[in-house]
Amino acid sequence: MNNIPTKTRTALAFTDIKDGFSKWNIWILLSWQDIRMRYRRSTLGPFWITLSMAITIYTMGLLYGHLFKMELAHYYPYLAASMLGWSLISSLLTDGSGIFIENEHFLKQIKLPYITFILRATARNFIIFFHNIFVIIPIIIFFHVSVNLFTLLFLVGLLVIWINAITFGTILAILGTRFRDITQLINSLIQVVFFLTPVMWSPAILPEKYQYLVKLNPFAQFLELLRNPLLGTPPSAYAFAVTLAITLVGIAGSFFIFARYRARITYWI
Repeated sequence: MNNIPTKTRTALAFTDIKDGFSKWNIWILLSWQDIRMRYRRSTLGPFWITLSMAITIYTMGLLYGHLFKMELAHYYPYLAASMLGWSLISSLLTDGSGIFIENEHFLKQIKLPYITFILRATARNFIIFFHNIFVIIPIIIFFHVSVNLFTLLFLVGLLVIWINAITFGTILAILGTRFRDITQLINSLIQVVFFLTPVMWSPAILPEKYQYLVKLNPFAQFLELLRNPLLGTPPSAYAFAVTLAITLVGIAGSFFIFARYRARITYWI
């Protein structure tokens, strides 16, 4: 494998990506099948996740709103938007490292582009996210959250996160296949990062001298891309700049790693 010329590896990786995106009907069907199988014989199906999130948000909003001494009219929408964004980001990360391992039977029996399985996992998490989006609608109506042109930036935020889900999902999937401890490491780190990221708390409660900690947190910037438009306000220019830089690095890094180690995936499985 190491003897394969660089140009050949690059061409094969590019072909894999192109074929994977062109077979959109396959990965969408597989992702929808994943959700159906997970909730087979269930009356509510994937809406159990939505119900669970609704209970969490509505109970935590009341409790933490009083703990942080914030007006519920401001805190409830903030918490709901934050939890929706975080659930998407965290699920994409935790699923990423196990993508190729979970699809071992496909990889060894059917010839499909490797990128198909990355797109499958990404689509599955986005479908669940769109189920969960219904949680925030009653809050928007009840607390009169502004819905304006800035709300359309929500679609831009989703696009940015989708691109990063594919690029960093590819990196995590390859690392997770080679090093099986990566999955446990990611799960542990996600729990820590949750408390360090302004999901349940607002950056405004931090003293000014500690505000830089939020800016150093890349998860906070991606979260802002989704949360602010849902609250009717635009994300900051800083959040756009940081996420754009990370996106470009992710695209370049994932393609390099995918091209270099693509041929070894089935052997590592």
